[in-house]
Amino acid sequence: MRSDGEATRQRILDAARTEFADFGLAGARVDRIAANASASKERLYAYFGDKQALFQVVLHLNQCEVAEANPINVDDLPGFVGRVFDHTISHPEHIRMLHWARLEGVPASLSDDDRSRLFPERQIILDAQSRGDLDDEWDPEDLITMLFGLAFAWASAPSAFAGPGDAQNPAAIASRRRSAVRAAQKLVRPATGLRSDDRERS
Repeated sequence: MRSDGEATRQRILDAARTEFADFGLAGARVDRIAANASASKERLYAYFGDKQALFQVVLHLNQCEVAEANPINVDDLPGFVGRVFDHTISHPEHIRMLHWARLEGVPASLSDDDRSRLFPERQIILDAQSRGDLDDEWDPEDLITMLFGLAFAWASAPSAFAGPGDAQNPAAIASRRRSAVRAAQKLVRPATGLRSDDRERS
């Protein structure tokens, strides 16, 4: 069983995740977080220091969950895009937190383990390109950035769910997921015919 202190800390984190996702760092209110957590502001400050420190804890926790749930596999990058797409649908608060962090200049921090889950080493991609498994014209960092862009596209686009209720419409979500995965397949597919170095010499 959790101690009272551990339970209170978890309630504060849960309330903070909702508050920050809805209002960002600047708009969030410590007194509202504390009230929703059935805790005092003094206890919140004792556990987390201040509002920005709490925001960073929540942001880090979200990123850890994304990394643990969606480890990247260079042999199946379109599948990775599909899984991250699913995560943005089931955890919309995570993508909102990332947007708030960028808008408010809060740096995202990942542990080495989480970074390695989400971002393969450059050499791993270069090796796959040299084997002909991936399009060799992409810079590895650019490729991974674009794959995340595909996974986040519907969650980030203005008026992403145009019709009433589309956000809960399984058919609409499935169609958009297929589009993201298909785009990823085209992005990583090796070019047919001559390799890039041959094209440059021709």
